[in-house]
Amino acid sequence: MKLYYSPASPFARKAIVTAHEAGIADQVELVNIATSPLDANPELLKHNPLGKIPSLALEDGHSLFDSRVICEYFDSLNEGDKLLPASGMERYNVLVTQSIGDGIMDAAVASRYEKALRPEGKQWDGWVDAQVEKIVKALDTLEMWRGARLPEVHIGSISVACALGYLDYRFSDLDWRKERPILTQMLDTFSKRTSMKVSDPAKA
Repeated sequence: MKLYYSPASPFARKAIVTAHEAGIADQVELVNIATSPLDANPELLKHNPLGKIPSLALEDGHSLFDSRVICEYFDSLNEGDKLLPASGMERYNVLVTQSIGDGIMDAAVASRYEKALRPEGKQWDGWVDAQVEKIVKALDTLEMWRGARLPEVHIGSISVACALGYLDYRFSDLDWRKERPILTQMLDTFSKRTSMKVSDPAKA
């Protein structure tokens, strides 16, 4: 199977980290592809009509997207401890943690696009400020919410780790660690994992 990705995408990184943590990374061929919301890659469009990464092309012709679907598929191939609990509040807490991590990435990428893709005279500072406010509120929630179970490795904590890594990569001036010792420790510990090291966008 082929995973279409870009090293800079936090959502693609989330899929790659999940593949490693599920023990199936050797089954996934990584295809580094350049694409943009303004100019979708033709090869990518063959597998995802939305033209977004990550997208997974299976050998039987099926395509899977977005990162949530891909990560759950990878976990279905996982022969070890599952990254997504099967049932109960444990499952839903992990899913909500994933939603918060994904939401941070959504807001950060939207802010990044506003600055990087929109012409300078048409950029909307109010939009960027609103996205940053979402990020800050999400970080504050994670810092105090025990249900997130951030020290454990699951699909939710993977999403959060990749979101925090993206903030370091693209938003170094945000200083998200300030007064957030739990999240700081979480990323420091998580970043030592092989899955995070091999997917670090700063080393791509």
